[in-house]
Amino acid sequence: MAGIAINSDVGEGFGAWGPADEGPLLDQVTAANVACGFHAGDPDILRRTCAASAARGVAIGAQVSYRDLAGFGRRFVDVPAPTLVNELLYQMGALDVFARLAGSRISYVKAHGALYNVAARHGGHAAAIVEAVSLFDRRLPLLCQPRTEVWTRAVEAGLRPLAEGFVDRGYTDEGLLVPRSEPGALITDPDEAARRAVLMARTGTVVSVSGRTVDIAPEGGALAALCVHSDTPGAVAIAAAVRAGLAAAGIESRTPADVASPVAVESTASAARAGSAVGASGVSGAGAVGATETGR
Repeated sequence: MAGIAINSDVGEGFGAWGPADEGPLLDQVTAANVACGFHAGDPDILRRTCAASAARGVAIGAQVSYRDLAGFGRRFVDVPAPTLVNELLYQMGALDVFARLAGSRISYVKAHGALYNVAARHGGHAAAIVEAVSLFDRRLPLLCQPRTEVWTRAVEAGLRPLAEGFVDRGYTDEGLLVPRSEPGALITDPDEAARRAVLMARTGTVVSVSGRTVDIAPEGGALAALCVHSDTPGAVAIAAAVRAGLAAAGIESRTPADVASPVAVESTASAARAGSAVGASGVSGAGAVGATETGR
């Protein structure tokens, strides 16, 4: 296979709170999902994280979220879609300044926490993410999960959605993430995470918490990225094991832009056209969002 990106959420501090040195984690990944200030991150942290990422040749991605510092972006916020578009643009613009100062640039976008999970089913907020990326830079890939509202709308809008898997998170039988409040939500054993990573990269499948083999890759395509969360216990060891396991399996670790698969996008287009039409940012959300803890 062409390779796969390893990404992790970084810069998730605020003021005196947060990790003092994320260098060891950045040494193991190829892409940094940098918090843009709405769930975590402040100007000092954004600049420091971009500089550390650029110095290592790690791709910088905008990890955008609901405006929810107190809840770390893991709570659903019923914000009007037009406002959400503006809040996402605000976050991407802030990160862009520091990425450029570091001699790099934003090379992809990924939603954080509740927004990531809610946009899988909520039409209005999925459309808001797609609209914000289109307005900021429609050439940027959008990391998300196939067969979700945000994936469908990204394809319809002509964006490049990139499918990702989560090596440190449990999956439901529907191919979505198990809520953090439920058993089996976290995978903390590095060897198990490495085995899952190789399986995901090779087959595009994962074993759910119920033991079912679930397809998480787009039809006719492959996963483009694997995520290791920085706040998972033992994250550095997990990321190192994943990278070593992929290398042992002959799978190269690359940046998201380097593994962008036009096949994955093209093969999903017909299915997307058969689904709901892409709405404007003011379209009301589709699907119920009842839980307050919807963290990624």
